[in-house]
Amino acid sequence: MQKFVYYAPTEIVFGQDTELQTAGLVKKYGGTRVVLIYGGQSAVKSGLIGRVEQNLKEEGLEVLSCGGVVPNPLLSKAREIAKAAVEFKADFVLAVGGGSVIDTAKAVALVLAAPEHDVWDFWSKKASLEKAAPLGSILTISAAGSETSNSSVLTNDDKTPPTKRGINSDSFRCCFTIMNPDLTMTLPVWQIGAGAADIFMHTSERYFAKILGNHLTDEIAVGLFRDIIKYGPIGVKDPKNYEAMSEIMWCGSVSHVGLTGIGAKGDTAREGDWACHQLGMAISALYDSTHGATLSAVWASWARYVKSQNLPRFAEFARKVYGITEADDAKAADEGIQRTNEFFKSLGMPLTITELLGHEPTDEELTKLADECSYDRTRSIGSFQTLDYDDILAIYRMAK
Repeated sequence: MQKFVYYAPTEIVFGQDTELQTAGLVKKYGGTRVVLIYGGQSAVKSGLIGRVEQNLKEEGLEVLSCGGVVPNPLLSKAREIAKAAVEFKADFVLAVGGGSVIDTAKAVALVLAAPEHDVWDFWSKKASLEKAAPLGSILTISAAGSETSNSSVLTNDDKTPPTKRGINSDSFRCCFTIMNPDLTMTLPVWQIGAGAADIFMHTSERYFAKILGNHLTDEIAVGLFRDIIKYGPIGVKDPKNYEAMSEIMWCGSVSHVGLTGIGAKGDTAREGDWACHQLGMAISALYDSTHGATLSAVWASWARYVKSQNLPRFAEFARKVYGITEADDAKAADEGIQRTNEFFKSLGMPLTITELLGHEPTDEELTKLADECSYDRTRSIGSFQTLDYDDILAIYRMAK
C-alpha cells in the first residue's frame, strides 16, 4: 500500500423524509440566499420542489428557483442559471436532481465565486478551480455520484458538433447531500437501469488500473460490484422496493467518492482508467445518448481489446465478483466479461452501439466518434492500456 491522501468532506443525510432537513443544513453551511436548481417538470409535479421551497422560506431563506436542466447538461443552461444567480446575489447553490443537475450546480458555484469569468473558462482551464460558492444537493437519481465526487461534466452546445468535457476540483464538492430513496421510486425503469450501469462503471474504471495495490481497496470494490449486480436488476423490476433502491442509491455515492481508488499511486490515489467514460462521453456528445447506456454499449469491446495487458486482473474480477471457478485465466476472464454483459442486459441496457442508437453506425459515424473522443487526434485515453486514435476507432468498430 503506497502513500495517499483521501478527502471526502460531504455530509450525507440518508433516509426517508430527510429533504425536510434542507433549510437547517443550508444555514449550517452559511447560506442565506439560495439558488435552487432542478431539471424537468416531474420534480415540480411531484411536489418535491414546492416542499423544498417552503422548507427554505419558512426558515427565513431567500430562494431563486431555476429549472430546465437536461440530461447531458448544457453549457448554455449553466450560463443562464449562473447569470441569474449572480444577479440574485446568491450565496448558496442547492441542486435538486441527479448528476446533470448537480454538475450544473457546480458550474454555477464556480461562477458565483468568480463572476468575472464565463462558465467555460473553468472547463477550458482559463480560470482557477480553487474556489467555489458552497453547495448542497438533494439526490433524486442514483447514477452519476456527483453528490459526493469532485467532478463535473458539461456539454458545450456552442460548438458544432457539440463536445462534452469534464473537470475535477475539491472546491465544488457538496457540503451536504440529502439521500431519500423514496425520491427515486418514480423514475422510469430505463433511468434506473442506466444509473446502475453507471455505478458499476465508476468502480470498474478504478478497479482496472495499471498500478495495483491496497487489497482493502480491492475488497471494497468487489463488494460494490456484487451489491449493484444484485440490487440493480431488482430495482429495475420493482422500483418501489425500498431495500433495492436504498442499496442502489448508496452504491452510487460510494462508487464515486474515491474509496475504490485509494492507495496505489503517489500521494493521491490509484490512477483509474476512465477510457470507457471517454468513449461513452463522445457518443453522448454527438447523439445525446443516456450516459450509462453509452458505457454498457462499449464496455465489453474495451475489455476484450485491453484484457491481455493484465489477464490475471480480469480473471480475478471474474472469480471474486461472479464466483467463477474456471482455473484458466483466459477462460475465466472471458466468462467474467460475458457475465457483465448479462448484468447490463438485465438492466435493459444496450450491449452495442447499434442497440444504443437504433441503427448500425456507418464507418464515417465511427470515425467522427473517434475524432471527438481523441479531441481531433490530439490525445490518448486510458491507463490500463493507453489508447490512441487507432485504438479508439478499433474499439468503436468492435462495439458496433
